[in-house]
Amino acid sequence: MSQKQESDADPSRRLTHAILELIGRIPETHEVPVTEKEARARQIANTAAAKAATTAGALALPPGPLGWLTIIPELLAVWRIQGQMVADLAGLYGKTASLSQSQMLYCIFRHGAAMAVRDLVVRVGDRYLVKQATQQALQLAAQKIGIKLTQKGIARGIARWLPFVGAVGVGGYAYYDTAQVAKTAIEMFQKDIEHDLPPPLPTQTIDLPS
Repeated sequence: MSQKQESDADPSRRLTHAILELIGRIPETHEVPVTEKEARARQIANTAAAKAATTAGALALPPGPLGWLTIIPELLAVWRIQGQMVADLAGLYGKTASLSQSQMLYCIFRHGAAMAVRDLVVRVGDRYLVKQATQQALQLAAQKIGIKLTQKGIARGIARWLPFVGAVGVGGYAYYDTAQVAKTAIEMFQKDIEHDLPPPLPTQTIDLPS
């Protein structure tokens, strides 16, 4: 079996790849800071949650074996909606310029896989410290999330054997999950955010010719 075929056959690897692809490009936003930030933030969150619920519910309609095939597409569709929502909330709170891959991972997956992202963003008092994550660190976090979500996916897949009832449950969870992502993002963007820069390279002494 080739490496690609092995990756396609392993749900956790497929999810890892999908997560890295998701954060590989920060979504653009047209949101700008406004006076009534809280009201606009709720509107953004509610709209995204409703869209995620509708999308996930529709993809969960096929019962039986076909339902299993829609799990990963459903997750990807919901994550994209959540990613755009996070970008929009960052724009609303004037944090677009500093929005990083670490923050995207933290906001989207803190609710479902807190242990995997705990080293990326840390709350210190009234501010958030965003760690300078290497590509290797991001990949490791994505792998942990992929494994965690694969384990959860077994239970999610069982629901697809119940037509309509399963779809309603999946849609309801997508709404709840998106609301939690919004809560995490709003809490962070409301605070001061500091980025932990890597230590400077050691200076080298250059011997000039006499």
